[in-house]
Amino acid sequence: MFMGKERKELIKYGKKLVTEGLTKGTGGNLSVFNREKGLIAITPSGIDFFEIKEEDIVIMDLEGRVVEGEKLPSSEWYMHLIQYQQREDLDAVIHAHTTYGTVLSVLREPLLASHYMIAVAGKDVRVADYATYGTKELAENAAEAMKDRRAVFLANHGILAGAQDLLNAFNIIEEVEYCSKIYCVAKSIGEPVILPDEEMELMAEKFKTYGQRK
Repeated sequence: MFMGKERKELIKYGKKLVTEGLTKGTGGNLSVFNREKGLIAITPSGIDFFEIKEEDIVIMDLEGRVVEGEKLPSSEWYMHLIQYQQREDLDAVIHAHTTYGTVLSVLREPLLASHYMIAVAGKDVRVADYATYGTKELAENAAEAMKDRRAVFLANHGILAGAQDLLNAFNIIEEVEYCSKIYCVAKSIGEPVILPDEEMELMAEKFKTYGQRK
């Protein structure tokens, strides 16, 4: 099988999405891009994360062709593919149905710089224009709104995040969800104080060496 190590990691982090309360059921999908081989390993469509086997992972190329696998790839496969086509800094992408991030996506409200940890994703987290799930339009909307960022909210849907590997992509999902919760709770009491651009620029520099590096 192609990409044996990546298959194991996709299963591991898919389960973590559920156990850490970052998605429900089969909601969400994960992928890894092997830039050297030009191949993408992506989770299959509609299978419980705790039921996915290594052979269920689908291998695709950058043209969207299935290279190996009997299962259908995630219905959101193009939303992953377009990131790898357009971004040289992303080799792993995770889409999840987090609770507080999705609340903001339903409100069509970006996550502003109310907490410095938002810097793992960028100065803020934008909301991509709404489009039906699994469509090319949704993938293009997400890619546009995620420019210069490592996460984006999908309107009335969930969150998409990317990084150099699954460990860091998962960390972005976790941190953005935490910051989204803080922001929503703060909004229920008063008006959150937003950190200035200068501080977030400083955080961007500091976060260049934040997190685990392989």
